[in-house]
Amino acid sequence: MENPVGPILRMGDDVELVIDAIREDNPNSYIEVIDRGAYVRVQADDYLKVTEVTLQRHLGPTFKIQSLEQMLTAFAGRIRTASDQIEWHLAAHPRVPAS
Repeated sequence: MENPVGPILRMGDDVELVIDAIREDNPNSYIEVIDRGAYVRVQADDYLKVTEVTLQRHLGPTFKIQSLEQMLTAFAGRIRTASDQIEWHLAAHPRVPAS
């Protein structure tokens, strides 16, 4: 992977469901998951996003995007947060891939 961006998530009961949501929100991207025991690195080249709607589909209707922020231990790239989604991108090349 040339330009990896994405979250580093604290290991917990919901990590696999969060990864499933990230995969769903990025269907045209190769998502690499690196399990380090205490944490999981989730990354893609250049751009990655996850939406609250997709997280709720996987984790339940009461899950809020702020709950994901509490699971983050770190991240690669730049992060952009909104009330309904989180995006990670390269500092010099923020791009949104075609859906």
